[in-house]
Amino acid sequence: MNNLSHPDWENPQVVGINKLPAHATLIPYPDEATALTCRRDESPYFLLLNGQWKFQLVANPAAAPDGFYRPDFDVTAWAELTVPGHWMMQGYDKPIYTNVKMPFPVNPPHVPADNPTGLYRHTFTLPADWQGRQVFICFNGVESAFYLWLNGQPIGFSKGSRMPAEFDLTPYLQPGSNTLAVMVIRWSDASYIEDQDYWRLAGIFRDVYLYATPKVHILDFFARTELAPDFRDATLKVQATVNFYEREAPTVYRGKSSAFAPGPADYWVSMQLYDAEGRAVFDQPISRPVIVSDWNPTRVNLVQAVAQPRLWSAETPYLYTLVLSLKNTAGQTVEAESCKIGFRRVEIKGREILINGQPVLLKGVNRHDFHDRLGRAVPEETLLADIKLMKQFNLNAVRTSHYPNDTRWYELCDQYGLYVIDEADLECHALYNKLAHDPQWTHAFMDRGQRLVERDKNHPCVIFWSLGNESGYGPNHDAMAGWIRGYDPSRPLHYEGAISQYSALLNATEMPVQADEHIPGQEQETGRRLGWQQGFLATDVVSPMYPSVDHIIAYAQDPANTRPLIMCEYAHSMGNSTGNLKEYWDAIETYPGLQGGFIWDWVDQGIRQVDSQGREYWAYGGDFGDEINDGNFCLNGLVAPDRTPRPALYEYKKVLQPVGVKSIDLSGLIQLEITNKQYFTDLSNFTGTWEVAVDGEIVQQGDLPVLNIPPQSSRQVKLTLSQPNLPPGAECFLTVRFFLAADTPWADKGHEVAWEQFKLPFAAPLPLKLTPEHMPPLTLTQSGERASISGPDFELVFDRGAGRIASFTYQGQPLLVEGPKLNLWRAATDNDGFKLWPDRQDKMLYQWLQAGLDRLAFQPERVTIEQPQPQVVRLTTWLIGQAPGCPEEVTHQQTITVYGSGDVVIENTVDANLKLTTLPRVGLTMQLPAGFETFTWFGRGPHENYIDRNTGAAVGLYHSTVAEQHVPYVMPQENGNKTEVRWLTLTNQAGVGLLASGANPLEASASHYTADDLYRARHTNELTPRPEVILNLDYRQCGLGGASCGPGTLPQYLVKPGRYHFTLRLRPFVAEKENPVTISRQSW
Repeated sequence: MNNLSHPDWENPQVVGINKLPAHATLIPYPDEATALTCRRDESPYFLLLNGQWKFQLVANPAAAPDGFYRPDFDVTAWAELTVPGHWMMQGYDKPIYTNVKMPFPVNPPHVPADNPTGLYRHTFTLPADWQGRQVFICFNGVESAFYLWLNGQPIGFSKGSRMPAEFDLTPYLQPGSNTLAVMVIRWSDASYIEDQDYWRLAGIFRDVYLYATPKVHILDFFARTELAPDFRDATLKVQATVNFYEREAPTVYRGKSSAFAPGPADYWVSMQLYDAEGRAVFDQPISRPVIVSDWNPTRVNLVQAVAQPRLWSAETPYLYTLVLSLKNTAGQTVEAESCKIGFRRVEIKGREILINGQPVLLKGVNRHDFHDRLGRAVPEETLLADIKLMKQFNLNAVRTSHYPNDTRWYELCDQYGLYVIDEADLECHALYNKLAHDPQWTHAFMDRGQRLVERDKNHPCVIFWSLGNESGYGPNHDAMAGWIRGYDPSRPLHYEGAISQYSALLNATEMPVQADEHIPGQEQETGRRLGWQQGFLATDVVSPMYPSVDHIIAYAQDPANTRPLIMCEYAHSMGNSTGNLKEYWDAIETYPGLQGGFIWDWVDQGIRQVDSQGREYWAYGGDFGDEINDGNFCLNGLVAPDRTPRPALYEYKKVLQPVGVKSIDLSGLIQLEITNKQYFTDLSNFTGTWEVAVDGEIVQQGDLPVLNIPPQSSRQVKLTLSQPNLPPGAECFLTVRFFLAADTPWADKGHEVAWEQFKLPFAAPLPLKLTPEHMPPLTLTQSGERASISGPDFELVFDRGAGRIASFTYQGQPLLVEGPKLNLWRAATDNDGFKLWPDRQDKMLYQWLQAGLDRLAFQPERVTIEQPQPQVVRLTTWLIGQAPGCPEEVTHQQTITVYGSGDVVIENTVDANLKLTTLPRVGLTMQLPAGFETFTWFGRGPHENYIDRNTGAAVGLYHSTVAEQHVPYVMPQENGNKTEVRWLTLTNQAGVGLLASGANPLEASASHYTADDLYRARHTNELTPRPEVILNLDYRQCGLGGASCGPGTLPQYLVKPGRYHFTLRLRPFVAEKENPVTISRQSW
């Protein structure tokens, strides 16, 4: 085919051939009643072509068989491929994950000659009643470039993977069967500006469909809703575009299409608006004549006042249905079109983004279109699951990072209520500033901005247009911004690159940039020196990536900063991550000008695989032989690839909750201040309850009064409760909870939306102390390196050579198979450092490995054993810890006091003055035998939590299992921790248990994996649970932070090298005979 001799796929000025201009997503309907459904499958003029297509993969475009696009070319031996879908996800070629680096040598606009190319064939039958109509085909998503043929005739060419490509098929259609052929080219010049942080996947991955219009047709319309200053009334302004078609075929393939031609002029466009119940809003439809002057597409303006419309917001996503009808002079409906619209205003005043006049905080997340088996061919049920989860976890905004999503996504966001930053399919991270300044690429930049706006302009959920991501900043962005501002001044612009100090530095110095040179976070350090006063042409907001809490506060406090600040990316949630969200949101809710942010990101982009033993796991970069890759940097989700919420999402839900509660008086009559943090609805949609718990057991509870608190208002409430009689050493907590009062589209009645907890200052008697005098005597026996301490029903054996407990049995049941030993190590989180790249010297993991924390070996220097009382034996050990090849030492003095009751009190003094930023942890680790599976604790839970991520975990009494503590991060790492643990128990089926507590609340975890197990594994299928239980009891564990891409752990959450002193208690018991709650209240 001679057109392949000219590399359209290596020419950035060719964005399409015969591709139709962009327009809003519209489907023709035969009448107004059908159009009112807004369901495309109800239209007789819509035909979905999804399904099984014939497919063959060839090495490059030139390797395509001659004439494969002709109907008589035999494809019976070809495979079948599901459309929509990627061929990499169906057994052909390989997925490639990279973040910044291009997956091939950088030489824009050229791409490798080795360029996998997918050949598709599909036949369809033209409906008989489509004769005489204009027929179009729409490809909603094809990556990266493609040619199209119909019945052997060339139709067109397209680039722009995440935007629709439409073509007029009319001239080459035939009655009955028709044959489509598509050549999809994996790499094109467009790949350089689609260099997003994601899997590189190719194919026809979104819907393909046909639609048929009359020869006079509503081509497009733009519905604008203008609200009065008081937001009571509105004006609906609709500009419709009517087109006229001829029957003859276009005369030129590569030139301008001759699809537009003169036609009848005696038509009217009629407009009616319907409310959510299907009632007409206007007394009569609003109609205007179609005035034809030059037979080109003709615009018709319709304007109508709307009295007191219900406004759209994320809290109240009220939608109207707009129906446009094209009528002839006889009043007959030639065609009807429709879409959902919402009345709302977006504006910026000073340093505030206002939605319908209110400075709404954007509680957002970045979201890639991704499915763990289907790639970016995301089915509607997954889109809906994402939206429902976001709403259930108190999110109200999403950034379509970093490309337009499927059109259905926006319809669902309109319906369910999410604010959207709609982002152009534009990222040239590997080249950064270069293409933004190159006039050869201006057309490609402009095309992506224009097509984004034209497609999504009628969606009320879209509150910002974004010019793309990490593409530097240059004149091409300003050109995009200028066109968008002129076409749609109703929405502000967003673009992080315009305020990026990295962009500014490159522009100022004309520094060359290499593909691997841009390190995330580098521009923020420059930003601290230069500020964010730039890029006003291209962005209306300051939208930094990964700023620190101090940085955004400093911005807000400086009156010279005149724009709102929204963190377009922050709190990088890679693996076990997302620390100090509370500090971010305390700042956001305190300082005007800070209006929220978008966590990176929503879902782990792990591809589901099955190993040779049938075990499922999720793969990441490098797992498919993709030599250029960025490893597991694609795993940053608040939810797992299967949409299971990660523990961090519960933290986010808490800091975003729509109800705030403060204590006014907790000492006498309980008095609380309840704040409605919403902007448009009162709290009558919620019910509230309160409960008082003593050591986790609820002793009183009741309902809050009716919550009709107006938006952004507070009210004080008083609770009538009696002070409970507290046992010695008991704690008392008040927890207030708020629930949905009725079913909503995104959650059922009773769904919890917010909670707050207060420790009540009720005085409890001092805890009872252990009194050895009332205990049975102990027998101390020493033989060689072993010392045995026995009571009536237990025995503890101490190994002098190892300097720790060798075994501990109770009623003949082993409780410990490995005694407590000092533990300073944890299986590195992704924020600690990347296991795939442990030599990164800027990471804490590197420091830890250099200090040998993963291989510390302790040897006793001295051991003393004494029995000061018949009921007490005391063992004191001085240990020296050192790793092979490491000169630094850690000393550990441990005193174990064994009581006749079976209590074992372990006092520890640790000197760890190592040259480190922080220690991973300071605590003890030990192992229980198999069978101690029941796990109960009184502390924060029920989910995993850490000292800088425990705001969303309430103090309570929780019952679970050891197996359920494991959080299966795609890259195995430290997990399962609990903070502020007063006590915990591990119990077997016979009811024999071990209780652990501390002189002060501990951090603790119970697992079937050691830290070494987790650290050595690279995927979940490499983990085999041990039958034993590994119990970690920590004085303190380092927080999580966000240093995989952003600020590290805050200073107050580090474990600084130095001296630590802490005391733990172990106590065996039988559940039927002793209550661990009672035991835990004792002191020593």
